[in-house]
Formats: sequence, C-alpha cells, structure tokens
Amino acid sequence: MINFFVPFKMIAVSACALLALFGFNYSAQADEKSVFTKATIDLGIVVSDLDKAAKFYSEVIGLTEVDGFKVTGERTSEFGLTDNQPITVRRFVLNDGKNGSSLKLMAFPNAPGKKPDQKFIHSTLGFSYLTLFVNDMTAAVERAKKAGVKMLGATPSKLGGDNYLTVYRDPDGNFIELIGAMKK
Repeated sequence: MINFFVPFKMIAVSACALLALFGFNYSAQADEKSVFTKATIDLGIVVSDLDKAAKFYSEVIGLTEVDGFKVTGERTSEFGLTDNQPITVRRFVLNDGKNGSSLKLMAFPNAPGKKPDQKFIHSTLGFSYLTLFVNDMTAAVERAKKAGVKMLGATPSKLGGDNYLTVYRDPDGNFIELIGAMKK
C-alpha cells in the first residue's frame, strides 16, 4: 500500500473524479462496504515550471512518467477548476504504476499562482508535505545530492528499526519526506 501524505498548495482530486470530470470513462468494481472505488489517491500539484518539476520528480524522486492529458480552458471552467485556463497534466507513478497512486503536475504560464510560505510545515494552512516510502534511502539521497538538492536539518536521520527519514524540497519549495532503510 502506498501511503501519500499530501503536500503543497495544490489541486487534489481523486483519479476517478478527475477522469470523470474530464470525460474519460472509468469503471471499477467497488467493494460494497467501501466508500471508495480505489485504495489509492492521485495528487495534483500546480508548479511554476512544468519541465523542471517533471525532471525533479523523475530523476531525483524516482517516479516514472506515464501518459498525461490535456483539458481545454472551457472544460476546466465548466468544472469550476480554473478561470478558463487550459491544463496540460504530466502524470507520474510509483514503481510500475499498477494499482498505485499517481502524482499529476501542471503549470499555468498565463495565470501563475502565488507561492505559499513554506519556511516550515506549519507556516501555511493546507497540505504541507509529501511522504514517500523508499526501498533504498542511500540511493535516494545519492540521486538528490547528484541533482544538487540540499537535505534539510540533520537528515537522513535514524527513526527506529532500519528506517531513516530524509527531508528536502522540490523546485517550488514544497517539502518532500522520504522514509526507508539505508543500504550500504
């Protein structure tokens, strides 16, 4: 089970709802006891530079890019999501992406958003950080350092058992929290 604690000031919509809103057909056999048709969530993040963010989430974080989608400004306005701004969404998944959560990156060059105060996770109301559980913390830290990403605080830091916590920021200053074992 992938556990995302959603970060950032962003649009966060379940995959089913988003697909339905944008006219895609999605059907899932829902467990009659469950409220949800999926056991995962999809997260949407508005970024300042789509290509830069895509490179960060694929090369530093290690997510895999899969097919994204575009939606016209007329359609996004109809849903109350934008003021007639078209959306190009680049979509990223964990591992092979089967039955997992996905991260949807989008930018609005003609209507750039305002950056929230992200000095600390308590600085701004709303979503604060993204937690990803990794198999190899050593490799995750090496990827980040290779990309020039600065670790925050005294991380990686031992949590307990074999687990370590590493914290850094994405290109827009959003907190990324990794939890996993260090491999020698």
